[in-house]
Amino acid sequence: MSEHHAQTHEQHEHKSHKKEYLIIFLLLAVLTAIEIWVAEIPGIGKIAKASSLTLLAVGKAFLVAFYYMHLKEETKWLRFIAAVPISAAIFATVLCLEAMYKPF
Repeated sequence: MSEHHAQTHEQHEHKSHKKEYLIIFLLLAVLTAIEIWVAEIPGIGKIAKASSLTLLAVGKAFLVAFYYMHLKEETKWLRFIAAVPISAAIFATVLCLEAMYKPF
């Protein structure tokens, strides 16, 4: 093995992500439990409930994309490219919520 290849191999050794994945999994489970709790709260307004559930879903999507899809290890430009459809989805959700709950 050449010296250059050995140095390159040493720089790219695999790092275990088990602990990080377990923490993210637990965070996702907690956010899901909160979603279930929010959905069952009696007397909460539809707008507050829908907004809360949307924010929780966006938070979960961010965690999945950032950690499980490894966006945190990507360049800033690739992160920006990934943020564009996420921003569009948030905008579309807000527009749908506004249309659903807008008084006539």
